[in-house]
Amino acid sequence: QVQLVESGGGLVQAGGSLRLSCAASGSILSSNFMGWYRQVPGKPRELVASITSGGSTNYADSVKGRFTISRDNANKNTVFLQMNTLKPEDTAVYYCNFKRVGQYRYDYWGQGTQVTVSS
Repeated sequence: QVQLVESGGGLVQAGGSLRLSCAASGSILSSNFMGWYRQVPGKPRELVASITSGGSTNYADSVKGRFTISRDNANKNTVFLQMNTLKPEDTAVYYCNFKRVGQYRYDYWGQGTQVTVSS
């Protein structure tokens, strides 16, 4: 059973930085899509940043210029989210997601890691 293991969440003051990591616990075929989502109580989960197998990235407008998504070049099944200049409104549970389309498709989610930004 493949699991996505997240780490790096925590409490930080506004203006600070955190780096989230997400790695697959088992061996999986390379992902077409790797993304970070976040969710606050009472609101739907939103896509924060994503990266494709070709290296194309996409960001929510609210985090552009502050967050950077990247993959580990040595281990393709690891993705990072560098979060700088954090704001209180970035407070949420952050989830990573790996997807693969085609014959050997999959859709894996991490368990979530709490990020809290104090003002």
